[in-house]
Parts: sequence; C-alpha cells; structure tokens
Amino acid sequence: MVGSLLVVLFLGAFQVGFALFVRNSLTAYAVEGARYGARADSTPAAGADRTRGLIDQALDDRFSSDVSASETTEGGARVVVIKVRAQLPVLGPFGPPGGLEVSGRAYAEAQ
Repeated sequence: MVGSLLVVLFLGAFQVGFALFVRNSLTAYAVEGARYGARADSTPAAGADRTRGLIDQALDDRFSSDVSASETTEGGARVVVIKVRAQLPVLGPFGPPGGLEVSGRAYAEAQ
C-alpha cells in the first residue's frame, strides 16, 4: 500500500516537472522568436516561423500548432509579440487544448 502511494506521488511530481519544462521551453522559444522577428531585416511573421521551428525541434509538433505574431506600440516604441497557445500536459504529453498560453516580446530594431 505504501509502495503504490509512493509511485503515485512520484508520478505526480514528475508530471508537474514535465508541465513546467514545457511551459518554460515554450516561453523561451517565444522570446527567441520575438527577438528574431524584431530584427531590422526581419518581420514578425518570420519570428513566428522561427518559434514554430524551435518548438518542432525540441517538443512535439502539436505544441506548435497555434503560434501567432503581432506588432504593437508600447510607450512610443514598436514591440513584436509572439504568442503560443498549446495544450497543457496533464497526463504525460496529453491534455486539454489551449490550456497553456505564453508570449514573448522584443523591441523592434527599426524604430
């Protein structure tokens, strides 16, 4: 009985760690895509493509299905915003779609 409880606790801790890994990875890739799209010789759409490529290399393809790019103005400066919506991994890599949303921002170089 104690052994089964320890297994359940271990699997729960492992799943929380995996969910945090996915969230942190998606955030890092969104920030990298925003930096790429904010370069003077690039576009926000290129940043979204870069983000999709990074996610596809490191994680499963289903995590990169909803990546969007936009450009906004904050404090008089142009900012490139990359948003990633993905499923929150609840049971292994599976979970409800759209349960996790992260974004990355970078100031556009061509001001």
